[in-house]
Amino acid sequence: MKRLFDVVASLIALVVLAPLLVALAMVVALSSPGGACFGQVRVGRYGRHFRLLKFRSMRPGSEAAGQITVGGRDPRITGIGYFLRRTKLDELPQLWNVLVGDMSVVGPRPEVPRYVALYDADQRRVLDVRPGITSLASLEYISENELLGRSSDPERTYMEEVMPAKLALDLRYVASASLITDLRIIARTVGKLLRSH
Repeated sequence: MKRLFDVVASLIALVVLAPLLVALAMVVALSSPGGACFGQVRVGRYGRHFRLLKFRSMRPGSEAAGQITVGGRDPRITGIGYFLRRTKLDELPQLWNVLVGDMSVVGPRPEVPRYVALYDADQRRVLDVRPGITSLASLEYISENELLGRSSDPERTYMEEVMPAKLALDLRYVASASLITDLRIIARTVGKLLRSH
């Protein structure tokens, strides 16, 4: 049932949002070099690697300077990138990841391999389900970049404080996942995004 919901929801969203997706792709591609979309290797269900899609919000070669981004302090983020990240519009291409089965609409946010390598045995249970576009942890840490921006050592703060807290929320989701839970998280996500803008 969850997979059927994901396929139907992502397909409808891609069709309905097609004009917006095309417009955003053009704006991103024309505003700075590097193309419209950015693909990054993430760890999905059962530890399988896949390429997560986003509208590009950073300058080419930015990954070489580190994984962590820190809101307004990060010079790697483009002008349009700040807007895309603040509104979460940079996540829209992940609807394709949902359609093809890499992701779900709701589930633990997929992490990069170097951080997954730090998970303990219990934390690795988040890999039992497909990762999602939104989650309980995403809602709780919707302003994560700004939080890290206030830290003198964002990388350490992420690994020692933010990541374990998010994983605890993700494990709660894994233990009680259901279609009703997913619908509630989607409703909360939409509501939070609308209230924040």
